[in-house]
Amino acid sequence: MDRSTEIREFLRTRRGRITPEQAGLEPDQGTRRVPGLRREEVARLAGVSVDYYIRLERGQAKGVSATVLSALARVLQLDGAERTHLFDLARPTAARTRRTRPLSPQRVRPTLYRVLDLLGAPAVVQGRRLDVLAANRLGYALFADFGARPHRERNFARFVFLDEAARALYADWDRVAADSVAMLRLYAGRHPQDPQLTELVGDLSLRSDAFRRLWADHDVVAHSTGTKRLHHPLVGDLALGYESLTVEGDSEQVLVVYTAEPGSASAEALAVLASWPGTAPPEPRARPQGA
Repeated sequence: MDRSTEIREFLRTRRGRITPEQAGLEPDQGTRRVPGLRREEVARLAGVSVDYYIRLERGQAKGVSATVLSALARVLQLDGAERTHLFDLARPTAARTRRTRPLSPQRVRPTLYRVLDLLGAPAVVQGRRLDVLAANRLGYALFADFGARPHRERNFARFVFLDEAARALYADWDRVAADSVAMLRLYAGRHPQDPQLTELVGDLSLRSDAFRRLWADHDVVAHSTGTKRLHHPLVGDLALGYESLTVEGDSEQVLVVYTAEPGSASAEALAVLASWPGTAPPEPRARPQGA
């Protein structure tokens, strides 16, 4: 990912979404030629020269201060994820161009595998690029048997955009798809030189019109909790809350646990799924004498 292009498009798309009224400016009497704020309006509200802002929007972010970035975040009314993304994109040029070491492979600790097996709720360990690193049996049964897929295909974004089963599974597929792309965008700001990300984005862009359209929006999002609405082929409709817990020692590895409201129809359906042949946990093995 080219950071100059990324910061240019990010600032341009954010500027286009703020109306003069939202920014506290008097509405124009005539017709505006551009949607959202003009460059000079952003510059004035942020307290920088027009030439300086134009250079920033062209991707020339060398030497930009945190004060200026914070002012732009305020003017463009960025949320927390967008603000983080802007700061990631505007890292010093030296840090951008310096050769970085390849990212080490992510591995799930044996203790975390044991935690997965002990959980009575669907759970998935998610890594960089929305990779599915591990899951318990109920987690695989809820979404897809990622463990049986080739390593390249063990990825939620690939599942959402390239697997027809995902469109049938997610009751609100459009929102899930948009959030998946926005989470990849946020990751891209941190790791623009990740070759696996480049390969993933390139492949999805070639094979999915929906992905390509959403990627061009430059939206970013960070979710740690929320609700997933599913229509499961075996047990029907489910409304599940989820919590994403960062794994100690790897901030880009999260344990996502899905739960249903006690006594609800979703809880009953989840219990049926848990008892389905192939998803119930195995019987505990007898410990050898003296162990």
